[in-house]
Amino acid sequence: MNSRFEKFFPRWAILLFDLLVVLFSVFVSYQLRFNFNVPQYETEAMTTGIYVVGATRLVLFLLFGTFRNIIRYTSTSDALKFSLTIALGSLIFVIVNLVSFFGFGSTNIVPYSIIIIELMTTSVLILGYRILLKVAFLEIRTPSREKKWVVIFGAGESGLITKRSIDRDAGSKYRVLAFIDDDIKKNGKKIEGIPIYNSSRIDDLLENNSVAHVVISIQQLSPSRKAEITEICLRFNTKVLVVPPVSRWINGELSFKQIKKINIEELLEREVIHISNNKVEHDIAGKTVLITGAAGSIGSELVRQVSRFQPAMLICVDQAETPMFHLQNELERNRFINFRIVVADICDTQLMRQIFEEWKPELIFHAAAYKHVPLMELNPGEAVRNNAGGTRILANLAMEFNTGKFVFISTDKAVNPTNVMGASKRIAEMYVQSHDNLSTTRFITTRFGNVLGSNGSVIPMFRRQIENGGPVTVTDAEVTRFFMTIPEACSLVLEAGTMGEGGEIFIFDMGKSVKILDLAHKMIKLSGLTLGKDIQIQFTGLRPGEKLFEELLADKENTLPTYHERIMIARVGKLDAAEMNAQLDELLALTPGVDEMRIVEKMKAIVPEFISKNSIFEKLDKK
Repeated sequence: MNSRFEKFFPRWAILLFDLLVVLFSVFVSYQLRFNFNVPQYETEAMTTGIYVVGATRLVLFLLFGTFRNIIRYTSTSDALKFSLTIALGSLIFVIVNLVSFFGFGSTNIVPYSIIIIELMTTSVLILGYRILLKVAFLEIRTPSREKKWVVIFGAGESGLITKRSIDRDAGSKYRVLAFIDDDIKKNGKKIEGIPIYNSSRIDDLLENNSVAHVVISIQQLSPSRKAEITEICLRFNTKVLVVPPVSRWINGELSFKQIKKINIEELLEREVIHISNNKVEHDIAGKTVLITGAAGSIGSELVRQVSRFQPAMLICVDQAETPMFHLQNELERNRFINFRIVVADICDTQLMRQIFEEWKPELIFHAAAYKHVPLMELNPGEAVRNNAGGTRILANLAMEFNTGKFVFISTDKAVNPTNVMGASKRIAEMYVQSHDNLSTTRFITTRFGNVLGSNGSVIPMFRRQIENGGPVTVTDAEVTRFFMTIPEACSLVLEAGTMGEGGEIFIFDMGKSVKILDLAHKMIKLSGLTLGKDIQIQFTGLRPGEKLFEELLADKENTLPTYHERIMIARVGKLDAAEMNAQLDELLALTPGVDEMRIVEKMKAIVPEFISKNSIFEKLDKK
């Protein structure tokens, strides 16, 4: 249809029609001036005016290429371009008149009244026929009865831009039914002929109309409100789209293709947290910062946030080659940051020592770890070697080279651990905490739960399963988890690292727990699929080491408050460094072998609260 339409209205035809409109406008202008009775003596002047105005307009049309614009895409910017071109022509007529009158003492070439009338007539006719053709094209391509309704949430400037982008880019498929806004003052008003309703009417609109999409256009809508709107839409099987931030609009202009489906991460987000940027900057600016696990979910976000505070040198360590390559490319785009990418295993003592000798880091964020619970349950030796042994290597080097602060990224699974991974992280916590007073290095531990979008998160797994047609696998109908966004978690890590004086274990308020089954249901609905018809949910049972419910870290009986409402300090007893050294020596001595039972038995001796669940190691607890 597009090609047929363009063949029917080729560029030369548009130019010719524009010229005919101009000639007609001049003729009408003379008719209007003389009340449709042009005197005989003005006939020659009218002919001259038609030639002069027509030639001038033609040259300007060719010069500015107004005929090259595709009519069906006529926009506000195109209208402005036409108007300026037409106004320029009228200005030329005025200048020619002035030159003719004062320079040659002759009369006006084009009477001023004709200039004014022709300006208005030409503008109205040229813009008018373009708009009519655009509307006709859209109606011919898809009749109104075949178009789908769209409701826009947000009747502000962003909502208006969204409406225009839909009309321009998707007007053949969609038609805006209404605007919805929380501002009661806008209720009953209209924007470009489209009514505005208060948000309390959204249920009625969706129930009584076949609405294909609700587009959330408000840029700073709170996560809770966004989730509330989405819940209502899902009840009526209406898809939810979100307008991206203005910074991501192409050349500052929104296109319909940029309006994407809302994702589950956006619905699990919490209110934006505020950190003391001045304090964090004081700790980081101008210093040498080492980040381990720098290519991982948490590590890479720490790299991004730390780089904003202009460290003197940023050293990124990870053993994952391809992710490190991508991180290097990202950092190279920020030419104001001095950084070094080091592909290395933190358990390589000699290589770690070379890093400390060369750069002498003043601040360390230790995020490198094995984190997959079921996998580490099958490989306890590696969990101990990397999570506990690797942490000890870095901690000892930090003390030797007088690093100012060592921030250890732990996990909520270290609290009353039920799996090898959590226990290995708890042992690492115990080691760094016990060594806090032995040197000038301040050891600070941070704990938090699952992060949205991390490599080990359930959400990417569900998304892959849905894309592959299912089934979506859920371990248990009652299992719940806490979630936090990666940027939020890393911001809190930086804040905790700043406020820490050494020896503390900071824990983060993870908010409300989320039922994983509900999460699966919501992701299926957001994908536009029907549970039981298009896709199935399959229960697989808890995996080795997994808990049914994660423990609330913000238990006031076990924590102390800080000046930040989302950061608490865990009440944990002090440990003896010499004893921890000896215990860890004995544990690491077992890791070269394959006697998993002996390794885990020793871990349970070091961490008495380590009680295995859904694991072969439960027999050790029975002993």
